[in-house]
Amino acid sequence: MKIGDWNDFQAFLAVARAGQLARASSAMGVDATTVGRRLRRLEARIGATLFEQTREGQILTEAGETMLAEVEAMEQAASRIDEQAAGIAGPTGLLRVSLSEGLASWIVAPVLGSFIETNPRLVVDLVASSGFLSPSKREADLAVTLSRPRAGPVIAGKLSDYSLRLYATPGYLSQNGLPDKPGELATGHRLVGYIPDLLYAPELRYLAEIWPDLSATVRSSSINAQHRLIAAGAGIGVLPCFVGDSDPALVPVLPDRRITRSFWLVTHKDTHNLSRVRAFKDWLTQLVANERERLLPA
Repeated sequence: MKIGDWNDFQAFLAVARAGQLARASSAMGVDATTVGRRLRRLEARIGATLFEQTREGQILTEAGETMLAEVEAMEQAASRIDEQAAGIAGPTGLLRVSLSEGLASWIVAPVLGSFIETNPRLVVDLVASSGFLSPSKREADLAVTLSRPRAGPVIAGKLSDYSLRLYATPGYLSQNGLPDKPGELATGHRLVGYIPDLLYAPELRYLAEIWPDLSATVRSSSINAQHRLIAAGAGIGVLPCFVGDSDPALVPVLPDRRITRSFWLVTHKDTHNLSRVRAFKDWLTQLVANERERLLPA
């Protein structure tokens, strides 16, 4: 095959990992028509159908599953060649990192420029959204999740614990009263929190740990939006301490009632030793160590 055919294999990989033509084309930065054309060209060349179309998207056929293993091996070989070519010039290529919205916005993004300056040959994708991309499916090179993966070809380790507690504005508390006991939150207070059926991780269920049967009446799928709601006086809500303590407009409510969660650093076992992955992992680990007092305040 011609070297130029690698574009067709990249399209195949993107669809296999994304499960949908539209998501794959978005990830590749090309239109869906181009991705579809490359897939048809590849299928014609090998004489087999690689995907079955369903209502949910594209799923691999048996021939597609066989092809996936081979093309992933090609991709790993290409990555190793890139690594060798980089030599002392440093890591090169695309680095895609999936982080929780809070960690990305409040800890990583403000200082990510230092990593980029040290590694100027990298293109860095910082994916900060509700939900995580999966290293096991090669959707990201590295992810920080709220729980340790129980299966898949990944390597995972605890990055750090972090604390959360209730916050509100002094103005809200002067109008509605300062609760002295957790049970007082159940009556006479507006609670800000997540939308239950849009939770992307069970670790985001906070209010029940403060007091049984508490539920939010002002809700958002975004932790940053919840922060802005609380800061605007919409109610009392749970925030990571590295968010709430950073905002001088907020004060802790029932400060002794703390919740502890964990960040887990996850990489694929086949790519965790790539220089770009190691570089970001080392940088992030040091950053989190430096920010320990914000993550776990006394």
